[in-house]
Amino acid sequence: MAPGLLVEDSAQPAAASSPAVFKHKNAYHNQDAPRDIFPDGIRTSGQHPPLYDVLRPYSEFPKEITGPTVWKREDFVNNPERWVHPFTDEEVQELSDIADAFIASGTPLTGISQENFPLPKLGKVLQNLRDDLLNGKGFILFKRFPADVWGAEKNAVAYMGLGTYLGYFVSQNGRGHVLGHVKDVGDDPTQIHTVRIYRTTARQFFHADDGDIVGLLCVHRAQEGGESDIVSVHNVWNTLQQEHPDVAELLTEPIWYFDRKGEVSEGQKEWARQPVVYIENGGKGRLYCKWDPYYVKSLTRFSDKGLIPALSEEQLRAMQILEETCQRLALHMVLEVGDIQFLSNAHLLHARTAYRDFAPPAPRRHLLRLWLATPESEGGWALPMPDSDEKKRGGIQVNNTPPKAPLDAE
Repeated sequence: MAPGLLVEDSAQPAAASSPAVFKHKNAYHNQDAPRDIFPDGIRTSGQHPPLYDVLRPYSEFPKEITGPTVWKREDFVNNPERWVHPFTDEEVQELSDIADAFIASGTPLTGISQENFPLPKLGKVLQNLRDDLLNGKGFILFKRFPADVWGAEKNAVAYMGLGTYLGYFVSQNGRGHVLGHVKDVGDDPTQIHTVRIYRTTARQFFHADDGDIVGLLCVHRAQEGGESDIVSVHNVWNTLQQEHPDVAELLTEPIWYFDRKGEVSEGQKEWARQPVVYIENGGKGRLYCKWDPYYVKSLTRFSDKGLIPALSEEQLRAMQILEETCQRLALHMVLEVGDIQFLSNAHLLHARTAYRDFAPPAPRRHLLRLWLATPESEGGWALPMPDSDEKKRGGIQVNNTPPKAPLDAE
């Protein structure tokens, strides 16, 4: 590594229990955002290209990954006690009481935090879960959240309150939504260069979101479909190494262009060039994945003009093999009303089947979504990104669009 590319940040030493954090010369700083726009003074960092000078060549990637992040469907499909946690009556009551108190305080939902949403008992459960999400199997399914009993505001408050114990919520779109709504709003899923697929009934292929952890709370189910699949990236990687090492190598090369679908700040490009898989920039040196095929296939408006290369036959083949491998290895689950799924976006990919809603006046399928950031100095992965130690790293931020927590889709 060339000298001077990474400099230890001596001005803000990490706590004794935290890993050493290194600051790249191009590191972003959003911790001092204007409080009249961002109530907690922290701006979502947003999408950035990787730090090209710290990307690792394929020769330095592992040929086989071991440890708790490598799991198989067979490990869990008949063992729900290993990944399902039904909230107890006591936990629900604690959550209900503090949600009522938060609502009574008049604090805006965008200002929720551990400090104003104390959970003495359930908070300990969530803190233990956070470590398993980041460093273990990477997923959990909570049950018995009273989504069909509480109203929209209390559901949102209680859900976001839970999220504060796992990470910092970040904006999920150009509108500044820190509370997202996975719901069909009538957008055309064939217009993938402008439409976000979560706002349609279309199938979502295996992908990761732009936050370290994603949460989904089921408020209403579909009549048919809308089911969930998850897969261990590290198991997929091991399988590719055995069956298609050429595909594995191609995924490590920074030749993949990702669309930003117009959700860009002034001066930013409409796309980012990056690999699909990376090695941590320090930390534990683990393999990290950032992928969404819809964002790769939607760039023909630029490639047709010669602004970026079109997808090669090798890339199209790699995309197909990656999807097929994920499907073959995935764990399937159905989210019922009151279920909350939390997933790691670092070492899991997730997918959703297409769905059909009940006819009106029945409510449409509706999931509340959180994207949560876990900065490097607080136990998050050491990403080869310029914002790795930002509290609200990742997400989607357009200029100084303020955070919003709408109670329904907009």
